[in-house]
Amino acid sequence: MTTTNQQALANPITEDDIANFLANNPDFFQRHAELLATVQFTSPHSHRAVSLQERQAEMLREKIKLLEQRIMEMIRHGNENVMLSDKILRWARTLFLTINPAELPVEIVREIKDQFSVPQVGLRVWGVAEAFAGIPAAQSVSEDAKVFATSLNEPFCGLNTGFEAVSWLEEPANITSLALIPLRSGMAGSTAPAFGILVLASSDAQRFNSGMGTDFLARIGEIASAALSRLR
Repeated sequence: MTTTNQQALANPITEDDIANFLANNPDFFQRHAELLATVQFTSPHSHRAVSLQERQAEMLREKIKLLEQRIMEMIRHGNENVMLSDKILRWARTLFLTINPAELPVEIVREIKDQFSVPQVGLRVWGVAEAFAGIPAAQSVSEDAKVFATSLNEPFCGLNTGFEAVSWLEEPANITSLALIPLRSGMAGSTAPAFGILVLASSDAQRFNSGMGTDFLARIGEIASAALSRLR
């Protein structure tokens, strides 16, 4: 047995060796074009033997189909974002047109229900001016709820585990999931003490789940906070 054969047996060619060779010698199939017609695979679709060219064409069609699905998802998400933006603008317009500050809490609650199809919405504010101390939204709130609101750096979404804010709703017994949005001065993410809480609630456990994004809810809180600052 020659030295070359001994070395070949000791170091057999692997699939990686072949793959590296083909990657570094792209003209291999140009020199051996007849191999393209003889190499066959089993198609995962038809379960019949197909040539290398046919298999490559199938793979390209699969990639194109996947890209088309992604494009459709992007278009759908884009359309949904446009619709949400329109709803926020209509909601903000209503708040701008509300002349009497005492009516703002009612307008905020009603418009969120109508524009965003939220089953139940509640609102409480504290530290309001004396002229507004008698409105329903300024009813007493526990110190624990105030501390909790200030501790929220972003809206809370999740299951109802007995939050005080649920008692502010029309039908608290039906609430399974909710979003608690702190109201405070400044932009979203501000560390200023909260002066209120906006609660969005549903009987659907997945409507406000812990894994959902909160950017949209933060914008809602930012607009509501700006409008309700007229009560302070």
